Amino acid sequence: MAETTPAWGPKDKHRLLNTKLPRVDGPVKATGQAKYTYDVHLPGMLFGRILCAPHAHANIKSLDLGPARKIPGVMAAIAGMTEINFEGTPIAAVAATSPEIADDAIHAIAVEYEVLPHSVTADQAIAPGASPVFPGDASVTNNIRRPPNSNGDPDAVNAALAKCDVVVEAEYRTPTLHHACLETHGWAVDYRGGDTATVYASTQGTFSIPRDAARDLDLPQSSVTAIVQYMGGGFGSKLQNGWEGRMACMLSKQTGRPVKLMLTRKEEFLMAGNGVGSWHKFKAGAMKDGSAVAIHTVQYGMGGLGGGRLAPQPYNYHFQNKYLEAASIHTNVDAARALRAPGNPPACFAMESLMDELAYKVGMDPLKFRKKNLTDQAFHRQLDKGAEVIGWTQRNPVPGAWPGTLKRGFGCAVGNWNGGGRPGNQVDLRIGQDGAVTASVGTQDLGTGTRTYIVAIVAEELGLDMADVKADIGNTQLGAAGGSGGSSTTPSLAPVVKTAAFNARQEMAKLVAPLLGAKPEEVVFADRNVSAAGQSLTWAQACKALPAAGLAARGTFQANLASNRTHGASFAEVEVDTETGHVQVIRMTHVQDCGLPMNRLAVESQINGGMVQGVGMALLEGRIDDPTLGVMVNSSFMDYKIAGVMEIPEMIPVIDDGDERNAVIGMGEPPSVPPAAAIANAVFNACGVRVRELPITPDKILMGLTQIV
Repeated sequence: MAETTPAWGPKDKHRLLNTKLPRVDGPVKATGQAKYTYDVHLPGMLFGRILCAPHAHANIKSLDLGPARKIPGVMAAIAGMTEINFEGTPIAAVAATSPEIADDAIHAIAVEYEVLPHSVTADQAIAPGASPVFPGDASVTNNIRRPPNSNGDPDAVNAALAKCDVVVEAEYRTPTLHHACLETHGWAVDYRGGDTATVYASTQGTFSIPRDAARDLDLPQSSVTAIVQYMGGGFGSKLQNGWEGRMACMLSKQTGRPVKLMLTRKEEFLMAGNGVGSWHKFKAGAMKDGSAVAIHTVQYGMGGLGGGRLAPQPYNYHFQNKYLEAASIHTNVDAARALRAPGNPPACFAMESLMDELAYKVGMDPLKFRKKNLTDQAFHRQLDKGAEVIGWTQRNPVPGAWPGTLKRGFGCAVGNWNGGGRPGNQVDLRIGQDGAVTASVGTQDLGTGTRTYIVAIVAEELGLDMADVKADIGNTQLGAAGGSGGSSTTPSLAPVVKTAAFNARQEMAKLVAPLLGAKPEEVVFADRNVSAAGQSLTWAQACKALPAAGLAARGTFQANLASNRTHGASFAEVEVDTETGHVQVIRMTHVQDCGLPMNRLAVESQINGGMVQGVGMALLEGRIDDPTLGVMVNSSFMDYKIAGVMEIPEMIPVIDDGDERNAVIGMGEPPSVPPAAAIANAVFNACGVRVRELPITPDKILMGLTQIV
């Protein structure tokens, strides 16, 4: 009997889903045919540039745009923000007939500043007499903003700690990280003074663009079309319209011509947001049998001018007694934005380092210690699998005991993320008399493979090849879609695609069944044929039975087709040169669940990407601000280091097929959570140096080695 409601079916019975699928947009990207916002060139287009403030805190005493306006080719110059609270504050912008003229124009703008005291680092911000970032804000004391309530009973925790066999008291820090999007933030605004406008944007939220652009262009929201065909990375930083978008709109409105304004790399570092830095102060205790008894946590998030939300402690682990005091430390740095699994990698590094220290102090294998204090059995399964893949039994249980000066070590860590879906997507599926199949929805594709799984879902439902289906996305003239944040895109969109395809198949079966002398529920779609009762039509023949306008179907969100909460376990094998302090990650594996994988190749790619970012976080990355000058000293890829080909280890991505949930869960963020922590723990196992502040650089290793007796 044919199904009456959409269902994914057995996980091991799919023809396309849960297999390794090449990306349908791979060829156009590889050959340079894909058009990103940076590639937009419109007739009569002007080029925008922004003047950023060179000070962390200042008043503008005077701003003269006149010299810029006098330069031939400069078509407009406008003022921006008037209050300077971070280096990179956009204070003016210009539009000119070439990028070179625009660059000359911003250098011609005459500005006189009154430089004010600043606080750009956490230690500077909380020092006695520090310059207040938010003067007059009663909820902020000495640049520390505390929530109304703490969590837990500190007296009970202290009493429990007094009875523990072992106690670890330690502080862990992670720096502010940059998103490092290869395509910088930017918009190309095509407004020519009429009643409509088109905006091309590098964004994670196609449908947020008309709202914001309409405000700045003074148009109805329905009159603005946003187009996001391809975009070069966001990682959470492109969920909002920044000043680059506002100024592009203002310049286009003033000139009546298209304006493209893409941030330079330095501007990207200074005014496009950062990830949250962290500072954890722990006092935790355990018993000799490995039971985690009590933990006292003071947790600071460093979000610059913005909030500093971190995942609450104890992260994933069960302690019998716990107390958490959380706060944010404000600095004169651009406000933090979401960065892949926001607030989780820093919290994971701190907690996993602490658990490692407790395990060694108790004298227990760190793997066994973790399992004893993890109540979620999914982590147990993944830790066992990861240990098998990495070769955990090769690990020397004594830190630093590996023979020679090149020390090998192994470490592990676990992490979680939600990754759930929600309603709000509208998918329209059309089948033409000529056999063409198009699934349309306005969603953006961040590069995570949205087009591919849309095509795969439809092709599998209709018994077609992937080449027979087209995905039309990235345009607000299509069906509504939500922003890509929180790993919510796939679990929100895939169920709607599924129901649209299911509905189309049901309707087509009704039309074709009489031709086959069968009932609609007997019609089978497979191998590009439509069959029933011993009769068969090719797909092309079946489509000729459709009305002249073809067949249209729309999908709806079905909660049972999606799920939430992911688990992941990372393992790292590292080599530490005790003569130079250099750390090389040799191998990594990450075991990840995600319910029903839409595309196993894409899932493995996400896992690999998470491990690569973990290497960067653990060993290389971090924003560096000069506390005296108040400026960022590494605002380029020459100085802000991310993992390159020489740092990337052998990576073994493992999809956790022990996860029996037959529903879609988002995978963009989860694999990025525990890799850095696993590397840090492996470094300790290799050389005996516990580095509690990332990144782990050679100087920290060498200094630590001098302190080992």
